[in-house]
Amino acid sequence: MSAPCFVPLRPFISRFESAGFPTLQQCNALLASLQPGVTVHSGKPLHFVSQEYGKLPFEAQYEPRCYLQGEVPTRANNWHDLFNALVWLAFPRAKAAINARHYRALTEVNSPGTHSQRGAVRDTSTLLDESGVLVVYSDVELANLLRNFQWKELFWKRRAQVRSDMGFYLFGHGLYEKSLQPYIGMTGQGLLLPVEQEFFHWGKEHQLKYLDVLVSDYLSSPEHCNSTRELTPVPLLGVPGWAAENENAAYYDNTDYFRTGRHGRRED
Repeated sequence: MSAPCFVPLRPFISRFESAGFPTLQQCNALLASLQPGVTVHSGKPLHFVSQEYGKLPFEAQYEPRCYLQGEVPTRANNWHDLFNALVWLAFPRAKAAINARHYRALTEVNSPGTHSQRGAVRDTSTLLDESGVLVVYSDVELANLLRNFQWKELFWKRRAQVRSDMGFYLFGHGLYEKSLQPYIGMTGQGLLLPVEQEFFHWGKEHQLKYLDVLVSDYLSSPEHCNSTRELTPVPLLGVPGWAAENENAAYYDNTDYFRTGRHGRRED
């Protein structure tokens, strides 16, 4: 896990003591070491618990259980769930904000026209949770190039500026699992957030803590992330330094990967 995309998780991965697959107990030990302690929006302290199977009552289902009890169902020896736990450690406030959005959408009183809106909120929250990449920028021109699918202009011609004025931080735990075996076509869903240029001179720990609060505050505003189209596709292997192949300008001529416009929301 030496690839640049794993940077947000490295402080925690490096603390696993054994060479075997990390256990639920080890994940909870890491969680207990964090100060201040991690809580969900209901105020309950977070902890990872074994996955239950079968038909479950509402309060025992994933999002309600997390919100009401602070319990995150986690399967043993499962990369997807391990990365979910690690993202909770790296971005605890942002993850709690997503869980709160899910819970509110599930429990809002029915009224005309609200069902489709709740579905869109949950769809967007799920997409961010599974496939999200946090894209911060201090130059709005760079953000506009990304939103407009100007990949070669952004990642090649503006390469030096991207390195100095833009940052990409994997958030979706599904993307982390895919990054174990990266492939052409691997695409994140970018949440674009402006920051001051000073951000890029901070240490990684400071950056990640700031991002956690920034994303949490953003998601706590009901006007944000109500449609999946608010997220912008990001071909991750095009990010400078994230693939050896992208050191060649011709790499960005692959329009099957570096598409010129929106072609649906699914990854290839």
